Amino acid sequence: ITIMTPQRVITVGVDTHADTHTATVCDHLGRIIATSAFDTTPAGYRRLLSWAKRRGEISSFGIEGTGSYGLGLARFLTREGIAVNEVNRTNRQHRRRRGKSDPADSEAAARTVLAGDATGSPKDHTGGVEAVRVLNMARRSAVKAKTQAANQVRDLVVTAPDDIRSELRDLRTPGRMKHCARWRPGDPLDARSATRVAIRQLAQRWMALDAEAKQLEAQM
Repeated sequence: ITIMTPQRVITVGVDTHADTHTATVCDHLGRIIATSAFDTTPAGYRRLLSWAKRRGEISSFGIEGTGSYGLGLARFLTREGIAVNEVNRTNRQHRRRRGKSDPADSEAAARTVLAGDATGSPKDHTGGVEAVRVLNMARRSAVKAKTQAANQVRDLVVTAPDDIRSELRDLRTPGRMKHCARWRPGDPLDARSATRVAIRQLAQRWMALDAEAKQLEAQM
């Protein structure tokens, strides 16, 4: 009579970084089976999954940073039909007790899943909400840079020669930028001409960023 030995059930915790992920396999009692590091590439994800499967039947993965460094791995595992739990960063008390290390953090991620404290699923980063999010991120960056350019023009006008201040003082920001972008100041040979060159460059930058922000808003 052949007696089948039940396959060991394992949980995998992953500490994620930009270039490598560190994974720790624990059995159902929390005993560490193995720890290793893998590249953050499709080939690295496949090696990680194969490495884990050789150590038992995978119950689930606990991954830190599924919205950032761990996003690629979480997507890959989900496509492979593997359960993925989002794990928060190791708490400060644990770090003080165990110290900061990738193996320790990946072990903590696995234990968090085993304890039932990591029940959250990774957010969906493939649908319409994610499309709006990434476009809005670019738009916010353009708006921030546009505001910075406008503030720099304002500061330059405050200290500019009298004729430049008089020319620009009563113009609101959009009109001031359009007006200054058309200047032809020539070479910056003195403080006055250098000020006009700087203001024109900033005004042209403001207009380009304004157009970029409006385009992104329309796309959103």
